[in-house]
Amino acid sequence: MTTDTTETATAAGQIAAAGALLAIVHAHRALPTPSPELREISAAGTWSWGVRLSLHDGLDQFEQWRDALALDPADVNRKHSYGGNLAWLIVTGTAYGVPVELVGYYYLPEPATTWS
Repeated sequence: MTTDTTETATAAGQIAAAGALLAIVHAHRALPTPSPELREISAAGTWSWGVRLSLHDGLDQFEQWRDALALDPADVNRKHSYGGNLAWLIVTGTAYGVPVELVGYYYLPEPATTWS
């Protein structure tokens, strides 16, 4: 795993991710509103600034965004909190030239008793 400390130590490293975020929301402005975040994301063993889009109001919204960003459905992972009802789908890929992480939160009908 490598990190370019010059770019990550200054705001300059966020410029490409910020531009990608603007392009993403402009191109897909008719889709449900995500909670956007600029953050360091690991893609192919390298950490770089990218965009995380979180959706909290239904997995149908997650699927709309996954499809719009052309993120592979085979790469979607399911996670949940141990002992709780909170669960999420997460997929990482590249869109608009930067790493993109898409997260869709939902609730399980019963608390999870194992980690996944």
